Amino acid sequence: MPAPPRPQSGRDTPRVQKSADAIRSSSVQTLWWFGGAVLGVILGVGVSGFAALAEVALTPCLIGLLFLTFLDIPFDSGLRAVRDLPLLAVTAAVNFLIVPLVVAGLIAVFDIADPLLPAVLIVLLCPCIDYVIAFTRAAGGAADRLLMLTPVLMIAQLVLLPVMLWAVSGGRLSIDLPVRPLVGALVLFIIIPLTAAVIVRLLARRAPRLGRPLAVTTRLMDPVMALTLLVITASVTPLIAGSAGHLGTAAIVFALFAVVMIIIGWIVTRVSRLGPQRSRAVILSGVTRNSLVMLPIVRAITGEEIGPAGVVTQTLIELLVVIVLVRVLPRLVPDIAVTENR
Repeated sequence: MPAPPRPQSGRDTPRVQKSADAIRSSSVQTLWWFGGAVLGVILGVGVSGFAALAEVALTPCLIGLLFLTFLDIPFDSGLRAVRDLPLLAVTAAVNFLIVPLVVAGLIAVFDIADPLLPAVLIVLLCPCIDYVIAFTRAAGGAADRLLMLTPVLMIAQLVLLPVMLWAVSGGRLSIDLPVRPLVGALVLFIIIPLTAAVIVRLLARRAPRLGRPLAVTTRLMDPVMALTLLVITASVTPLIAGSAGHLGTAAIVFALFAVVMIIIGWIVTRVSRLGPQRSRAVILSGVTRNSLVMLPIVRAITGEEIGPAGVVTQTLIELLVVIVLVRVLPRLVPDIAVTENR
């Protein structure tokens, strides 16, 4: 006779309960995020003047979101990213070697005419330096180390974008990239919230009574992320609505880019043996683009019509992809017996 099933040990019960709680929390998180994005689309299109208010609120919301993210990041381990040459090398290779090749291939297959072409190229060639940190943290990735690489990514795209744009377009397009928008984004979205988070953490160490309010802030992450997604989608949707008939091909390119970069990022990180946390960071860095920072640059180059509409189309598609990816990435790159290289 077969042996009766062994009863579940008491040690396994907390593990099962923890897994169930994690799944439930992830489901609630996804509902928060999708709800915020969908409500933003509805309000941006349906309520007159709401898009303008959302655009004003966008920068404070991003700063608040990143401040909460940085509060929960262990900066001591993050400082190791400065010496983490494998992570730096793989992140740079994905963003500045592989991405231009993928973009060149997509542009060769899909015919995108001026003035939309410069917008598509500019937004896809520049890696994100702001909310990618929050999404990486939510996916259980090495947000601390990716944070320390943001100045490198900012400087690299500042130097390399004119070269990449010229090469991908076959010498047809060239720009002089203004320094101010990128430096301003680094100050607003990285330096200011990071400095504030460090100060608050130092004060909490000296005043234990601040520990409880500081712990409560972790519960604000999902509502603040939902609010940020609402504000982003509400501010960009009207631009898309006004040019929807001309954006079909660009939308296909943006969606395919995200899917291709997820696949390539997964392959590259497995070959590189980076470990699960750093692999998730690299994949998200390859997928997310610097659209919010590049939007003023595209406006200056192409005017106020189809170019900016193309950039915000990429933003909207990317947000939908990343909301799903944050849920899927821990399964795509699981926490198994592979250890992080330190």
